Amino acid sequence: MSLSSALSIAQSALMATSRQTSVVTRNVSDASNADYTRRIALVTSTSPGARSVDIQRVTNDLLFRQNLSALSAYSGQSALYSGMDQLDVSVNGVDNASSPSTAIGNLQQALQLYATSPSNQNLGSSVIDAAKQVVRSLNEGSKAIQAFRTQADGQIDTAVKDLNSLLSQFQDANQAVMSGTRSGTDVSDALDQRDALLKKIANYVPKYTFTRGDNDMVITTGDGTTLFETIPRTVSFAPSSGYAAGAAGNAVYIDNVPVSAGTGGNTTASGTIAGLLQLRDDVASTMQSQLDETARGLITAFAETAPSMPNATGLFTWSGAPAVPAAGTLVNGLAASISINAAMDPSAGGNPTLLRDGGANGAAYVANTSGGASYSSLLVAYGDRLDKPMTFDPAAGISATSSVADYAANSIGWLQSVRQQASTASDAKEALAQRSASALSNATGVNVDQEMSLMLDLEHTYQASARMMKTIDDMMSALLNAVG
Repeated sequence: MSLSSALSIAQSALMATSRQTSVVTRNVSDASNADYTRRIALVTSTSPGARSVDIQRVTNDLLFRQNLSALSAYSGQSALYSGMDQLDVSVNGVDNASSPSTAIGNLQQALQLYATSPSNQNLGSSVIDAAKQVVRSLNEGSKAIQAFRTQADGQIDTAVKDLNSLLSQFQDANQAVMSGTRSGTDVSDALDQRDALLKKIANYVPKYTFTRGDNDMVITTGDGTTLFETIPRTVSFAPSSGYAAGAAGNAVYIDNVPVSAGTGGNTTASGTIAGLLQLRDDVASTMQSQLDETARGLITAFAETAPSMPNATGLFTWSGAPAVPAAGTLVNGLAASISINAAMDPSAGGNPTLLRDGGANGAAYVANTSGGASYSSLLVAYGDRLDKPMTFDPAAGISATSSVADYAANSIGWLQSVRQQASTASDAKEALAQRSASALSNATGVNVDQEMSLMLDLEHTYQASARMMKTIDDMMSALLNAVG
């Protein structure tokens, strides 16, 4: 081997080692970046003694796809669970202190106490006050639910805008990957950026990806709707300024295909958008229906009856008074319109005695015809009606036959049951997302100890190449001196 050939080999080794060292240094500097994928510098021989270095990303497509799927599932579950927590406190208060069920229980106690001493008008006023608390819990609960639906609508709108922005950024990253692939330049950074965007997109919608020529990527949703192919598909949503009971929310469309809401406590929702749709259109709407049915049951239980006369609203009334709502039929918004009959409300100039005697709707409805101050039969009858089974609309999601008091308690039970399922599923899906992220990091991330060990090996290689060059230099100097 000639000295010039040996020198060329030593120079090539030094350049290759320098390139490898640069890659290791980059790995160490970005070790804490969750979106960074480890690089490997592969040295190949292109001709006798010559070397070239190719930079490759460490990838694992299977783990990456599993991580994206886990992220989508957890995002949808987390959105559902956190929303149910908020709904529970907004409607029922801490420890159900302001729930309709608690208020109805207080009304029953006040009614029973009044029945034991029907001549005590202070006790009559206490019943009216307890009834007002029932009305307040239903009115405010209904208001809180519709405010929550409006808030969820705003969150959906924000999520849609964020998703459109991410898709626009993805287009730029994908174009950079394609351009670099065609020109043969290193596209590692562009691929890292594209993968990071895929993780963010997965938080909003479930997705699948496949790669075509020139590393061009196509994204579809879980149901096969195209989300990105060369250009982003439009994700559209028209938010509502406010909601009323029974009003349907607008759908989210991806490429003109509606996004399906999740179902169940262990929700089928993948991505935040599907979880928010479930909260707005399923959970919150069901809670509203249960409040409306509770209100209808109360109006029915305290309705005034009379021979040959239609039943008329009594202690509790509503916008359709004096008619009593039809049995077993949901009336949307009834919880928002229920109120205390002014004829019995002292603060409105009414007389609480009408609750004891009857007659809020005229003389034909008077039960205490003798006017006795100790008359309690009607008060006892009202108490019995609160505990008597009646028919409820099954569309509200809980038992179709129960007493009003039990129905209100069952409403809390329904929410707590679904909320518990959501909590358990949220913990499980969070753990899966963390495990999949950890597995992906172990497979494609940077191990600093490993990189520092490699750096030491490269240092030794560099020193060997430098000594070789020094030796060649000495030999060439000696040769020149001999010739001279």
